[in-house]
Amino acid sequence: MTDLFNVRRGLGSGFGSNSAPPAELTSMAKLVVVDFLTAAILDGRGYQVRIGTITTPLTGDIDITDTDAEACADAGATTVIMPIYLNADVESLNGGTLPTIYAKSVTVVSNAGTAFTPLPLKSNGPAAVSTARVDAAGVVQVPAELATNTVRHFGKTVATAALEPLADHEFRPPPVLVGARCFYVQVAGITAGPLYFASFDYLEYQAAMIDP
Repeated sequence: MTDLFNVRRGLGSGFGSNSAPPAELTSMAKLVVVDFLTAAILDGRGYQVRIGTITTPLTGDIDITDTDAEACADAGATTVIMPIYLNADVESLNGGTLPTIYAKSVTVVSNAGTAFTPLPLKSNGPAAVSTARVDAAGVVQVPAELATNTVRHFGKTVATAALEPLADHEFRPPPVLVGARCFYVQVAGITAGPLYFASFDYLEYQAAMIDP
């Protein structure tokens, strides 16, 4: 397996991180076959945007509003992002009811909200080309939702915070969002925004590799 990881680091074949070799061999010259997701993570193409920390949950919005989001990842014109996983748990209803979550994408990048540096899913992987934002109570601003340019990828409402996760969702197959594109998450409750923790994972590619 040493030879496999040397190939991934570019020590054996000249291929660097985020540049996949055409094939991988063990020291016994056996072809190594891995699933698409594992291969992408090994190539340093996976990133995470997280919302809240262990001691500080974020507050969601009051009702879903079309331009207001809690987090997003933006792909520019030369970048493709592929959301693969979304997780969210409600810490408290915070005086509200019926916490709701949506994951959507739109054809224009976000325009406001606190910048968040995407976290590499390969611990020594390269920095993301895509950018992200995280903010409380709908402060992340995205283009207004229209039936002609906004795709809904996931939606869920739960009755109470304690019954089940607000989201524990794998995108199968993952959306292929060719930039310019914004993938965003909205979390809201009725009468008050819920306190919650969340994260989403995605893959990133150069547009020329996906859409030449």
